[in-house]
Amino acid sequence: MTVWRISKLRKILTREDVAPIFRRFFINTLFDSTFMLLGIVVGLAYVGHAAPRIIILTMVTGSLALGISTGVSVYETEKIERERKISALEQALFTDLSGTRIEKSARTIVLLAAMINFFTPIVSCVVTMAPFLLANLNALDLAVASFSSIALALGTLFAAGFYMARFGKRSPLLVGLRMAGFGLIAFIIGLLLNLLV
Repeated sequence: MTVWRISKLRKILTREDVAPIFRRFFINTLFDSTFMLLGIVVGLAYVGHAAPRIIILTMVTGSLALGISTGVSVYETEKIERERKISALEQALFTDLSGTRIEKSARTIVLLAAMINFFTPIVSCVVTMAPFLLANLNALDLAVASFSSIALALGTLFAAGFYMARFGKRSPLLVGLRMAGFGLIAFIIGLLLNLLV
């Protein structure tokens, strides 16, 4: 990728009308994927005592499925929304905007939004799955891997909340702790449900 294209992408990502949208997509998908992974760890590692290989495979397939689902849905909805805005602008200007910078920029924004939503669950998966990769190599006990994975997932939620709060007027520390707290509640509820079944 050329320096010009990287510079162009950076400009798009930092635009005031675009950056908040990307942040929301990233944070929302990160929360969804991390909570899903917490559920997998509870069901397979804590209760099911599955082999690390099974846990890893379930995490990867679940994350890929979520990435494809959110990536495609965001691509389609954002594409329709951007086309609607361009159509309204064309009517106001009495001009066809096909092939213009406005239309090309809209296409790039849609593609970037879809890519963010596709790759975010994979990033979350790599972080949360790391202890089970070590367990699969017999470098870590399964119980320790499970605890470490939960800790990493809660850490991810804390970091996401901390990051998001920096763009508002709330305390990053409190928001981060609250997000991690919700993750802990989800983990406990999942554990109790699995133990009751």
